[in-house]
Formats: sequence, C-alpha cells, structure tokens
Amino acid sequence: MSVRVLPRWEEVRARLDAYVRLVRLDRPIGIWLLLWPTLWALWIAGEGRPEPRLVLIFTLGVVLMRSAGCAINDWADRGFDPHVARTRTRPLAAGEIAPGEALAVFALLALLAFGLVLLTNRLTILLSLAAAALAATYPFAKRWTWMPQVHLGAAFGFAVPMAFAAQTGAVPRLAWLLFVVTLLWAVIYDTMYAMADREDDRRIGVRSTALLFGEADRLILAVLQGVFLLGLLLVGRLAGLDGYYHLGLAVAAALFLYQQYLIRDRDPAACIQAFLNNHWLGMAVFVAILLDYLGRG
Repeated sequence: MSVRVLPRWEEVRARLDAYVRLVRLDRPIGIWLLLWPTLWALWIAGEGRPEPRLVLIFTLGVVLMRSAGCAINDWADRGFDPHVARTRTRPLAAGEIAPGEALAVFALLALLAFGLVLLTNRLTILLSLAAAALAATYPFAKRWTWMPQVHLGAAFGFAVPMAFAAQTGAVPRLAWLLFVVTLLWAVIYDTMYAMADREDDRRIGVRSTALLFGEADRLILAVLQGVFLLGLLLVGRLAGLDGYYHLGLAVAAALFLYQQYLIRDRDPAACIQAFLNNHWLGMAVFVAILLDYLGRG
C-alpha cells in the first residue's frame, strides 16, 4: 500500500493556511472592532487632521496585536476549544499547530507591534506596556471572573489613550471618557458573542457575562447600549462635534435596535450575527466623526 505524499507546495500552503486561521486573518471582524475606536480617537485627538504616519502605525499595530491576541487566546484555550462546537476546528484544537508554535507566533507579532510603538513617543510607549499586559492576560480571565468581557474591553480600549498620547503628547479626560465608552461597547458585543456559546461554556466551566446576566441579558445589554450612546454624546459635546456626528449616533441607535431584534430568541447563529453587526456601528460612528470635521472646511 503506497502512501500519497503531498507536493511540497501543497504542504506549505496547508501550513500557511493554518497560521492564517490561527491569527484569524480569515475572519477580520476583530480587527475592525479594534480599529474603529482607534480611528475615532486619532481623528478626535487630531481635530480631524491626524498625522498620516500615526494612522499607518496604529492601523498596522491593530492588525498585529489582534492577530497576536488570537494566537495567545488559542494557546490558553487549547484545553477548552476541542469541546466547543464553534472552536473545535481551530488549528491548535485540531492539532494542525503545536502549542509552542502558537506561543512563538504571539511573541513575534507582539514584538513587531512594539517595534511600531517605538516610532511614537515616551508616553505612548509606557501606555503600550499596560495594553500588552491586558492583551496577554485576557485569555485567562474567563477562569477567574464572570466578566472577562470587561477585561477584553480594557484591552481593546487602551488603543484610545495611546492614540491621544501619540497625537497630542497627553491623555486628557476626553480620552479616558472615550476609553470607557469603548470598554462598554466591547462588553456589549462580546456578551452577544458569548451568548452563542452559553451552553458549551456552562458545561465546560468557562465564565462569561452571558452566563452572569442569565435571563436578564437582553435588558442589561439594552441599558449598556443606552449608556454607550450617552457616553458618545458626551464625547461629541466635549470634542465640539455636532450635526453629522449626531446623525451617526442615530444610525448607531438604530443598529442597536436591530441587534436587540436579532438576539430576541437567543438563537446562537442570530447572536453571532448581532455581534458581527457591530462592525457597521463602529464604521457609522467613524464616518460621522470624519464628515463632521470635513464639514468645517
């Protein structure tokens, strides 16, 4: 009986495909959810004219750090993922990639991202250390807290004070307000994401806000959505944003209503759809900020 040997180029392609799936480049939703508030912050900090160099640095940094986060997340969850329907085909869970390889990918990507931060200023570099610590520890949060989504929100939100620091050399109260708003948004969309895995998470002992909120999940999410919109309204007032910005917030409110409709029966597929819909919400807010500044001439 002969054993079929794959041509080398097919082996390389299969290996590259596994790495692409490890860092979720085939599923860029996480990149968008991290990028949108980063762009909000850069445009507000730069009063509509952020440094192009910083836009490039932060965009590349978002891609690198989100990818690094996926690698360390899969390494941390390698004992859980094979038992969850949605995650059992991930490269590490399926045995396509060894745990040590995932750690090496995380380290390489994190170092590349830090190299980008070194092109900014001292304050941004110091803030990046806290951001890196949050990103590296987030995957373990679900083992000791019922609110790992808050930890994720802090990790994603730290791009906001970093953006202000890089653009202005300081982190004003407006930046910290936008940080809190970004954290709330992450809790909202990641709770929707966790609602899709609720039964699997309960069975294997993983904690989440979806389990913590229980039957009150939709009500609590509605309250958080309202606070998020009020927070953005206050951000706009402090930043001097007006017409187009308020229109963008109206679009965001409409999208939140649509998300509530999607999760009404807590169907896992619909909850994932609601989670994905937040990409358009983040885009709507950014476009509103962009148009408001452009409208000033």
